[in-house]
Amino acid sequence: MRQLRGQERVITANRQTSWAFADAFVAEDEALRWARERAREAGLPSVSPGTGAALRLLAATAGAKAVAEIGTGTGVSGIYLLQGMRPDGVLTTVDPEPERQQFAREAFRAAGFAANRARFIPGRALDVLPRLADGGYDLVFCDGDRMESLECLAESLRLLRPGGLVCFEGVFADGRTVDSAAQPGEVLRVRELLRTVRESQELLPSLLPVGDGLLCAVRRG
Repeated sequence: MRQLRGQERVITANRQTSWAFADAFVAEDEALRWARERAREAGLPSVSPGTGAALRLLAATAGAKAVAEIGTGTGVSGIYLLQGMRPDGVLTTVDPEPERQQFAREAFRAAGFAANRARFIPGRALDVLPRLADGGYDLVFCDGDRMESLECLAESLRLLRPGGLVCFEGVFADGRTVDSAAQPGEVLRVRELLRTVRESQELLPSLLPVGDGLLCAVRRG
């Protein structure tokens, strides 16, 4: 990563408190709380309320009708995405663990979404994504294996229509992405993803300080 330039300010305690306040700004309903509890019981991470709210906002701004999600989990991020999508929109969500997707089905139903609003595909992302339609998606949300992030980026660019969005969750890696100490391969992979997105002529990127870092980019027309 590039060294910080002069315009970056020191991260004070007040700024950290403000970020925490912003991340918890949106209240969650019973369906989201239920899905979070299932994730905690299973030892799975789930997106923060701030990250979920950002995804919902992005889906709504894009007028998203077709969204692909890599990493269903227990349905937390899926609920937020569905809340932002058009009423006739369909979420295609991929996860290697079908039992997690069953929790998500229940969570979506509890949130008031009809069964035809989501398409569940069990399997590894890199096995499933090549089967999805070129240019058929308004937004792709990636919350899967960090070691596969660059491959998922390539697939996402194929899946997105011009003007579509790709988002990657967890790019701060609990602060390790900017830590100068030796890091494991998955963190090095995240750094490579950040460089690739930032330097791409095909993408217009932004890095949002919500949750554990949300990398977003618009595919240029």
